[in-house]
This record gives sequence, structure tokens and C-alpha cells, in this order.
Amino acid sequence: MPLTILCVGDVVGRPGRYALSQALPALTDQYQLDCVIANVENAAAGSGLTPALYDKFVKYGVHLMTLGDHVFRRREIMPVLEQSDNIVRPINLPDTAPGKLWVSYETNSGARVAVIAVLGQLFINLSTNSPFAAIDKVLAKIPKDIKVIVVDVHAEATSEKIALGWHLDGRVSCVFGTHTHVPTADETILPGGTAYITDLGMTGPYDSVLGRRKDRVVGTMRTGIPSAFEVATGDPRLCGIVVRVDPATGKALSIERIRVDSDMAPE
Repeated sequence: MPLTILCVGDVVGRPGRYALSQALPALTDQYQLDCVIANVENAAAGSGLTPALYDKFVKYGVHLMTLGDHVFRRREIMPVLEQSDNIVRPINLPDTAPGKLWVSYETNSGARVAVIAVLGQLFINLSTNSPFAAIDKVLAKIPKDIKVIVVDVHAEATSEKIALGWHLDGRVSCVFGTHTHVPTADETILPGGTAYITDLGMTGPYDSVLGRRKDRVVGTMRTGIPSAFEVATGDPRLCGIVVRVDPATGKALSIERIRVDSDMAPE
């Protein structure tokens, strides 16, 4: 039997958490999900993750969590990164950075799903190593009996995401992009059997500018006067993909882009 994996795009603030919590039970039943992976780096008021919110994601039913350039925005998350076995920080940060480089989840069938997060270098204002070299190094450390591997490429440039997809084709089960918060319509299975999409899209408020209040962002762009880009609230949606994978080979069998609109705004 194939494994069915849900990959959820950047969860932004309370509206994103609301959309995820409301949609996940029905998606689990509809697709008979074996594993849920979510990028949670924007969960705490739009930037970072706290231990309390980490616990909420576990209660929602998220099995594996990834982070990106806001990984250390909330410093209180560091003990969670060091101690937990279901959350990863980007692999191409300095070696001294706390957190796991890869983790895995054992599904009910006994098959394990591993996850890795890597940052792009183009237009990302962080000190990072080459994502290509870093991913090769980490893949060599994953036990050979783990066939199903999912990679979150948290990057700004679509060219860099696509290049990493081709670099990893046939070596991992799925490569999905995050960070830009806009879903792309290029989901595909590459020739080597790797499911790929350039960006999952945001799980959060779409009546916004990338999850932030329209008036604040537009006002700053018009006038050049800085303002606090607070998280918006309207039109919360879950965006992501459902991927089916052969657990014996790690090859992707199908990829489906999904969107679930919430039926009400969060209070």
C-alpha cells in the first residue's frame, strides 16, 4: 500500500493555525493520511515558533515540522529544537546552530518518513552554506532502510528551488518549496520519481499581502514610511499537496495540489 503524505505550506499566525486545525480532521479522513508535514516558521504572530504553539501543532495531528529563515526569531524554541524528534531546522546554517538536521516519523504501517529543511542562498539575508552541498551531506547520513524522504526548500528564488528539485530527482520522494507564500501550479513527478512543486502556498489569511494587513503593507510601499506589518485575519485557507509514495522504493506515485477554505474567520 502506498503512503499518503500531506505537506502543508507556511502556517501564518492565528488564522493559519485555525485553518489547519479545522481542515486536518476532514483531510485525514478523505485521503487516509499516513503522515502530515507542515512548515511552521510563521506560526507565532507571523514570525517564529514558540513551545506552546509547537505543542498545539502536535495536538492538531502534525507529525513532522520544518522551519526556515525565522527559525530562531523566538529564542525560547531552542530547547524544543534540541530535544524534540519531530522538528528540523535548516541544514545549511552554521554547524553551531541548535536543532536536528533530519528527523523521521514511523507510520502505522511501520514505514518511516524522513524530513529535511534547507534554505536557499539567493536573496535570503542569512549566513548559509550551499544548499546543494548541505543536502548531499545530510542524505548520506540517513539510514538506507528509510526510503521515503521529503525535502522542504525554503527559498526566495524559483530558479533555485527548481534547480534543487532536479538535483534531488530520484534521490528523495518529494521536494516542495516554501517561503514565498504564493502557491504555484507546477506540481509534477520528475523523471526519477520525485514529486515536486515550487511553492506550496501559504496556510493563512489570503485577504492580505502574503499574510500581512493590506493597509500596512500598501501604505509602507506607497510612502516609504515603515509600519508594523501585523498578521491579517480575513479569508484563512490551507494550501499544500497530497503525495502518494511507494514505501518500498521511495518513488512518488502521484501529487495533488490542494486548497481548503475555512468556513469562518477566526475569533
